[in-house]
Amino acid sequence: MANQEHKGFRRIYNAFFYSIDGFKAAWENEEAFRQEIFLALILIPLAFWIGEDTQQISLLIFSVLIVLITELLNTGVEAAIDRISGERHELSKRAKDIGSAAVFVSLTALAIVWGFAVYEKFF
Repeated sequence: MANQEHKGFRRIYNAFFYSIDGFKAAWENEEAFRQEIFLALILIPLAFWIGEDTQQISLLIFSVLIVLITELLNTGVEAAIDRISGERHELSKRAKDIGSAAVFVSLTALAIVWGFAVYEKFF
C-alpha cells in the first residue's frame, strides 16, 4: 500500500471499500464491536430525544462514535499483534492491554456525557 498506484477519486473509491471490508472484519471477528453497534443503534436515535439542542445531540452521538472508533483501532492493534506472533510476549500483552484501556476510557466518557444529559433532562 505504500506504493499507491491509484490517485484522486479512484483512491477515495478504493478506500471506501477497504473501510467496508474493515467493518465486516470487525463485525465477524469481534464480539465487543457487535455489542457496541447494538448500543449505538439504541443510543443514537435516543440522542434526539434526550438532547436539549443540536450541540447536546451532537455530543451524545459523538460519544457513541468515539467508542466505535476506539474499538476499531483496538481490534486492528490486536489483529496485527496476533499476526506477528501467537506466543505470549510482555510487549504484546502491554499493547493489547493499552488498547483495552482506551476502549474503557471511551466507554467512561460515553457514560459521563450520557449521565449528565439524562440528569439534565429528567432531574
